[in-house]
Amino acid sequence: MPKMNTPRLGLLSPLAATVCNLLLLYVVYFVARISYLLVNYSYFSQNLSFGHLMEMLGGGLVFDTSAILVTNIPYIVLMLLPWHGKETKDYYAVCRWVYMMINGIALAVNLCDAVYFRYTMRRTTTTVFSEFSNESNLSSVFFTETMRHIYLVVLFLLVLWALYRLYVNVRLSSGRKWWHYGLAMILSLAILAPFVVAGIRGGFTTAVRPVTISNANQYVDRPVEAALVLNTPFSLYRTIGKAVFNVPDYYQDAQEMERVFSPVHVPADSLPMTRKNVVVLIVESFGREYIGALNKTLDNGRYSGYTPCVDSLIAKSVTFSHSYCNGRKSIDGMPSILSSIPMFVEPFFLTPASMNEVGGIASLLAAEGYQTAFFHGAQRGSMGFQAFSRATGFQEYYGREDYNADKRFGGDSDFDGMWAIWDEPFLQYYATKMSEMKEPFMTAVFTASSHHPYVIPEKYKDVYPEEGIIIHKCIRYTDMAIGRFFEKVSREPWFKNTIFVLTSDHTNLSDHAFYQTDLGGFCSPIVIYEPGNPDRQPEMQDKIAQQIDILPTLMGMLHYQKPYFGFGIDLFNTHPEDTWAVNYLNGIYQYVKQGHVLQFDGQKSVGLYALTDSLMKHNLLQNSNSSLFTLHSSLNQMERELKAIIQQYMERMTQDRLTVKTNPAK
Repeated sequence: MPKMNTPRLGLLSPLAATVCNLLLLYVVYFVARISYLLVNYSYFSQNLSFGHLMEMLGGGLVFDTSAILVTNIPYIVLMLLPWHGKETKDYYAVCRWVYMMINGIALAVNLCDAVYFRYTMRRTTTTVFSEFSNESNLSSVFFTETMRHIYLVVLFLLVLWALYRLYVNVRLSSGRKWWHYGLAMILSLAILAPFVVAGIRGGFTTAVRPVTISNANQYVDRPVEAALVLNTPFSLYRTIGKAVFNVPDYYQDAQEMERVFSPVHVPADSLPMTRKNVVVLIVESFGREYIGALNKTLDNGRYSGYTPCVDSLIAKSVTFSHSYCNGRKSIDGMPSILSSIPMFVEPFFLTPASMNEVGGIASLLAAEGYQTAFFHGAQRGSMGFQAFSRATGFQEYYGREDYNADKRFGGDSDFDGMWAIWDEPFLQYYATKMSEMKEPFMTAVFTASSHHPYVIPEKYKDVYPEEGIIIHKCIRYTDMAIGRFFEKVSREPWFKNTIFVLTSDHTNLSDHAFYQTDLGGFCSPIVIYEPGNPDRQPEMQDKIAQQIDILPTLMGMLHYQKPYFGFGIDLFNTHPEDTWAVNYLNGIYQYVKQGHVLQFDGQKSVGLYALTDSLMKHNLLQNSNSSLFTLHSSLNQMERELKAIIQQYMERMTQDRLTVKTNPAK
């Protein structure tokens, strides 16, 4: 056991020592929060004043109190146990090490989450354990990030050392009578217990509901700032075993809700179905920011981007003036793109609702005689993609093992050493396998190279050197791989009978303020290329598009004639003013329509911004001038529509109604 030092406050009773040591933890959490801010400063710096920072830090005390008390319950009980026999140096040494272990872990997860934030724009919850449960390379990822953020390791060790040195010990009281001691400890527990309960709940009064993650929004101006108010231990324990989807009661009349919004599509198209192939490329982390053709006004028109091959593809395709992803993780992108199911609250297929009957592009087209296959260059089971693809109608799944078994390709020598087969060879494999499929076919591929740890094949390191931020060289490499893919498939006989869709799963690292806002963090490309249709002229349509629109848009292009399920819309058959997008960030729903972004916390609207306000600096709900009056009608309509979308989502998730045939009203 370590030598017990007796600090100046060593004469304090166990209760006083316990309280002092708990108070010391506020400093630890403060240091972790400031580190979180500094590591991700560009995401929080917009309109950040000293007064607002103090407001957020003050709000953070509520969540820190809850986290400190919940995680340290074992320590509190050990310290105040009404048993006189515990009054030994060894016993209190154990208490000290329990304290250090609990709070060392809490500090570590807070600092680790400071690094992970830029990928999710929120605090980590317990779904992270499901998300990465099938990955075998997490130790490599952790080691790589540790080396890149060695300053956080140094900070961790310094704070831990200071915590150990400042720990307040207890003066032994073995001379007291056992019943005196027991009574004193029971009294100490009785004194401390109400404060512990109140601290965990977030207040003393019975009217106070236990504080939850969403309460962080009362201290922030932007949803992304909620991550700064929260702490990771709180976010983890508050999401253990919690019901993810709670059905609101915005609409008492189901028919009224259906009139406002329904995810059931009943095509009115009288044309016979066009049996074209469908190919969907989901490109890892390929945010709209990196694409020069979609950012012609960025940097005063000087921005060229990092994607010459995709720029060339866009020149032959249809894109949209505003396009968004519906989540911030790969596991959000899959349901959004392939099943038209957005991410609300938590990733869909990490929740119990993933056991619902669910369909998608693959199941709809498989029923029409299409051959369907999903491709992902990682090992089978990675990210849960294989399970999801099978559940949504993909008949075949091709992963790393299948690539390695094909002697025409390089096998595991093409493995990136971390996640998957490099994009260039795997996309060539993808093209080859499609040429062996029977038409019509529907396939999707999920690439992997433009991903942490942001490395490219050795032979390309001089071709694509470091520039800008660390992901840019990976974007250039993946762009080249996409270019080579289209070179290959353009020579295939099935090419002109195919609709290609290119999008990203989510966005990633950013070096432009526009793409670091609450909405900018969701800007993803949606590119639709139909080489065999001369009537589909290349253009950028002045519409709002989102990932969940891909399924309905494809069904419209194919003249699919049966009812189907999807939260999105058919972009080519919807008037620009009726196009919209929705996403969820830190307890706030964002709804984009008719030139505005509405932010709604589930009960009330908290923000309204013009889309032309690219940095989201002017919340129109806080604007007292008369121009707000003219927005009142539009605001009410947007809120009505968003409420209908949310309630439809929650009801259908909890009632297993994610396909048309399980909808009793149809």
